[in-house]
Amino acid sequence: MKLIVGLGNPGPQYRNTRHNVGFRAVERVAEMLGVMFDQEKYDGLIAKGQRGTHAILLLKPMTYMNVSGVSVAAAAKNRVANPLDLLIVTDDINLPLGRLRLREKGSAGGHNGLKSIIERLGTDEFPRLRIGVGDKEPGTDLRDHVLSGFRPEEKPEVDRAIDLAAAGILDFVDRGASRAMTELNKRQSEDRRSSESESGGGRGGSRPRTGPE
Repeated sequence: MKLIVGLGNPGPQYRNTRHNVGFRAVERVAEMLGVMFDQEKYDGLIAKGQRGTHAILLLKPMTYMNVSGVSVAAAAKNRVANPLDLLIVTDDINLPLGRLRLREKGSAGGHNGLKSIIERLGTDEFPRLRIGVGDKEPGTDLRDHVLSGFRPEEKPEVDRAIDLAAAGILDFVDRGASRAMTELNKRQSEDRRSSESESGGGRGGSRPRTGPE
């Protein structure tokens, strides 16, 4: 069983915010697998799929971002024996818009959702796929930034990133984190070259609920 968790906040008001790209990535995977988030379990919404010999559980925690660990720990306890079979998909303000980074372990890096998961699991040794949403503008509050929507000129870049993330997630299912990292880096390089060629040189740039931060 592979447990794939996309982080975000529940509710239509948050759907297209920077903080919810994790939700969007696992929703894209569900579309590719032909499954739907039609069950409530583990304080979240789940979709069950199959890819080759691998059973897949997609999870969107409904606990709000900063207590995502409640949902993830409940699912992990029941579904995965090995932390390497868990993949967390989340936003990252420290990565340029649209850039992806897959790692097998690491700190929370200031991300409240990852911090909650690490605290609940008691380890930071699990794979995570970060989707760059760009840093905040000077003088902008961080919370306001991650809960803001994307500007019209940013949306094509974000859409490409979601597609690349979904492909990376399926590589993770098929090959594991290490091989998926290699494939993801290759795809990103090819995507950047293609985009630069098209543009004539370079791109633009119990459920606790304590809030969406």
